[in-house]
Amino acid sequence: MLNIQNPIEARKIIRKNEYKDQTAGTASKYVQGNLCILPSKYAMDFASFCQKNPKPCPLIGFGIKGDPSLKDLGDIDIRTDVPQYRIWEKGKIIDEPYDIKKYWNEDLTTFVLGCSMSFELPLIEAGIPIQHIENDTIVPMYRTSIDCEPAGQFSGKLVVSMRPLNSKDAIRSIQISSRFPAVHGAPIHLGDPSEIGIKDIMNPEYGDPPKAFKNNEIPVFWACGVTPQSVLQDSKPDFCITHAPGKMLITDKLNNDLAAL
Repeated sequence: MLNIQNPIEARKIIRKNEYKDQTAGTASKYVQGNLCILPSKYAMDFASFCQKNPKPCPLIGFGIKGDPSLKDLGDIDIRTDVPQYRIWEKGKIIDEPYDIKKYWNEDLTTFVLGCSMSFELPLIEAGIPIQHIENDTIVPMYRTSIDCEPAGQFSGKLVVSMRPLNSKDAIRSIQISSRFPAVHGAPIHLGDPSEIGIKDIMNPEYGDPPKAFKNNEIPVFWACGVTPQSVLQDSKPDFCITHAPGKMLITDKLNNDLAAL
């Protein structure tokens, strides 16, 4: 993990392709974002999809067609400022580069979605242990049986992230994360994973497997900004660019600025 708490300095290192780890814990007071870059013909449908599915896809920023900058979120060049990307064609990943200069063109539009890392710092500050941060692993993420609300080209299953918590911390985490609706808000489920279509809690579709649960811990599930990657698999647009799971865009926006209360 890169132990840098200034987002500008973190992005400088990322631009040099010198950062290979997850971004959880880096510039922890600042908003990190999930990424989706699409040809302009899909932009209206994807914006509508985000509007209809605000829990997994809370839109916190977007770019102008053909412009790789995101001035509202910082001095950002979206072609270089994410540690690792995924290139999609018709629902399949064809490349996972460390920059997208060769893929960028004047027809692309950038969307940035809120990330659960923004409420993890308040959880930690409240004394709630976050397993994947303590172990320096990527949060486990699961494709559920829950359908997102479709919009034009886009439809598919909700993805959730999971943190093992004891009952006291689970209740406190609901209270805290509810203050951050722009970054997924309160959990959507806790307890039995089979109730939301997860067959094997130790085998996530994205991220790293969780460590063993302690006797008093239960799984707590939040809607996840990796949902568009699940949707891309089902909707199969001609072309799309996303972040690699756990390797987010670090912005200059403070997490506290997104708190509702």
